[in-house]
Amino acid sequence: MCGRYVRRSDKQRIAEHFHVYGPSVPDFGPSWNVAPQTFQPIVRLNRDTREREIVMMRWGLIPYWAKGPQIGLSTINAKAETVATAPSFREAFKRRRCLVPADAFLEWQKIDAKTKKPFAIALKSGEPYGFAGLSERWHDKAAGAELLTFTVITTDPNAVVEPLHNRMPVILPERDYSRWLDVDSSQIPMDLLRPYEADQMTAWEVDKRIGNVRNDSPELLEEQSTTPKEPSLFDDAPL
Repeated sequence: MCGRYVRRSDKQRIAEHFHVYGPSVPDFGPSWNVAPQTFQPIVRLNRDTREREIVMMRWGLIPYWAKGPQIGLSTINAKAETVATAPSFREAFKRRRCLVPADAFLEWQKIDAKTKKPFAIALKSGEPYGFAGLSERWHDKAAGAELLTFTVITTDPNAVVEPLHNRMPVILPERDYSRWLDVDSSQIPMDLLRPYEADQMTAWEVDKRIGNVRNDSPELLEEQSTTPKEPSLFDDAPL
């Protein structure tokens, strides 16, 4: 499961990394504690121009056929093993794939029945990356409005994540962004739904206050002294 992530990069850094060259980018700032049901930037192909664009969407996919928005509470993630066939995700998987910009994701390691420790997992390089995501447009007939939502696909954990959790988000290498976004291709990129290479990733224990979604500051990502001390990727890494 991926139920919380970090987006330290601002809109300029995200536009540069994901090669978004459109005339306008929505206004958003960084967040060190992204939670479900919040509006976050995603990258997709524009339906008319087929160029990449950044759009704000709410985390928790609501299928186009849903009668109400409540389903979005349980669809923040889609499993790689069933995403092509699950009713909530199969149409979006074929036609509305997107990238979800992130700099780290968070998992809680269970120590005992009462204790869990939060960890951040990021690339050793400190670079931002894109989760494999799906997007959907849901029409609220009662309100006469529409809502754009997204989900993050998860897969088996790699060696870095396995001690912390039994799932991890699908992280796409930059070289595969175009393949993932190209929904016009007749070949569905199932081969991309795999764990990221463990030797390129790192994990460190973070402030337990990150468990409260109301807390959102860079200090939450400082490495805690109970784990081997290494320089934090989020202290001095250039934007």
